[in-house]
Amino acid sequence: MNAQNIENKPKVRKETKNKIKVDFERSPLKDRLKAKFLSFFFLKKVVWYIFRLVLLVGISYIVLFPYITWIAGSFMGPDDFVDVTVRLIPKDFSLDMYKEIWAQNNYMQAFTNTLIISGMSALIQTFICCFVAYGLAKFKFKGNAIVMLAVVFSLVVPHRTIELSIFMNFRYFDILGIFQFLNGGGINLFGFTINNSFLQAIDIIPDTMKNFSTGGVNLLDSYWPMIILSVTGLAFKNGLYIFMLRQFFKGVPDELEESAYIDGSGIMHTFFTIILPLSIPMMVTVFLFAFSWQWTDQFYTGLFFTNTKTILMDDIVKVPTTLKIDYAGTALYEDAIVKAGGLMIIMPLVVMYLFCQKFLVQGIERSGLTAD
Repeated sequence: MNAQNIENKPKVRKETKNKIKVDFERSPLKDRLKAKFLSFFFLKKVVWYIFRLVLLVGISYIVLFPYITWIAGSFMGPDDFVDVTVRLIPKDFSLDMYKEIWAQNNYMQAFTNTLIISGMSALIQTFICCFVAYGLAKFKFKGNAIVMLAVVFSLVVPHRTIELSIFMNFRYFDILGIFQFLNGGGINLFGFTINNSFLQAIDIIPDTMKNFSTGGVNLLDSYWPMIILSVTGLAFKNGLYIFMLRQFFKGVPDELEESAYIDGSGIMHTFFTIILPLSIPMMVTVFLFAFSWQWTDQFYTGLFFTNTKTILMDDIVKVPTTLKIDYAGTALYEDAIVKAGGLMIIMPLVVMYLFCQKFLVQGIERSGLTAD
């Protein structure tokens, strides 16, 4: 259709629309209902609504039914598990599972230890990843693409392949072989060995440093491995956080930073006063991801905390001795107890997401404003 035909096409004026609307409202009720509900458009709308409702209800049922079963089973008594008439609603309502897990499995101690580890790691990782992502997004330097490739590559490498090396590095922690050097050994740099025989001869090394073994310091069963990994940007999923924040920072207009530079603001001052306040939704999203993954992590906590005295959330998922009952439904009852412990683990995360849902949605939406 050319421009002339478009110009010749009759246009519906605003006054005409208002007149049609007034005439329709003045028509009899029967005619209005017939025109509104007995039409193909209304029928198509109803069919689509029913189809969408059934689809959503079916998917929600498939996803939520296991959780509904777990929650219902956690409130059942031992007799309910051998009663074939009991499905989801318990006859013998009981809170014994939660009470015994709370008391015997030291839930509060596990909650406190896990909260310290998760909160500390998440805060450090959020700031460090912001710092690294901002540099990769806004500064052009030689090796920028290589560093970003290494960040993406860290997401591909399975953790099991580096499990032994991580364990040994923190079991015998020794940066650049310093402790080995102080105890009479040597440092190998690019094929050259530097010995400290002179320092040993004149005996100027403090006795406190001599107490360390040449193998290094044992950092296991402490918070230091998690702190070091978080500060260096090598903790769990840090590559993903850097990538998300980099995509967000690439969408921030350069004019904001240029205007700040013109006003005399330095790079760090601009980062802390302008960039970080704009990044609050994205930072909350990264914090939630880091906190949640660390809260339910079993790889790093099982690797670094070998001492049974450090009780974490994973340690509460077991059957308290006072709840073991020797009868036909013991297996089902114990399985319900373990699932009740799992519910107690994820409950703090559910509460946290209820309060931070708005920031989470905003952060996910803003994480991919621009593409490379």
